Amino acid sequence: MRSKNGAGGRVSFIQAARRRQIIGAAIETVTAVGYGQSSLARIAEQAEISKSVISYHFANKDELLEQVVAQVMDDWAAFMRPFLEAESTATGRLSAYIRSRLAYMRDNQTRLVAVAEIIVNHRGPDGRPVFAERDAAPVAELVELLRSGQQAGEFRGFDPVVLAMTITQGIDGALTYWADHPGTDLTAYGEELVTLFGLATQQPRSIS
Repeated sequence: MRSKNGAGGRVSFIQAARRRQIIGAAIETVTAVGYGQSSLARIAEQAEISKSVISYHFANKDELLEQVVAQVMDDWAAFMRPFLEAESTATGRLSAYIRSRLAYMRDNQTRLVAVAEIIVNHRGPDGRPVFAERDAAPVAELVELLRSGQQAGEFRGFDPVVLAMTITQGIDGALTYWADHPGTDLTAYGEELVTLFGLATQQPRSIS
């Protein structure tokens, strides 16, 4: 970061607010014109500031867009955390995971459309996706949740990686479907997923 920090190396309140404004403008720009057309000049125009102000806070477009993804993903995880922590069983945590992930999606469509656009298109000098590791983090968290349910005897035997990927695709697919069908009720969509994956994980009933 190229910003001038205050005492103790901390970013001042004004600097932090400016960074949030720029990140917000980047989100709006990427959503409106796509990743390839989101130049610093366009982002500056959206924020109603000069391009030099962006350059003061971010080294380049790559750093700015990487911060967009980091902020949104961190906010998403922070939003979900209390819902997960309120549950004492793996079954409850799985339901809370699905519901809270979709609840954040419902209230942050623009942010998540921009993040999806950046994740798909943003690549490093070697041509590899920059966000491959970060994108895999939610899957790893879900794998751990499913394994804990198996170890506790709540869930049946299955490959937790396969099911975690299936759940993730089911949730992420909601954003694409919602973008094409704005009238979709994401709460109802989430309840269908809760029912579906509740059935997929539950122990088989013994036949007496």
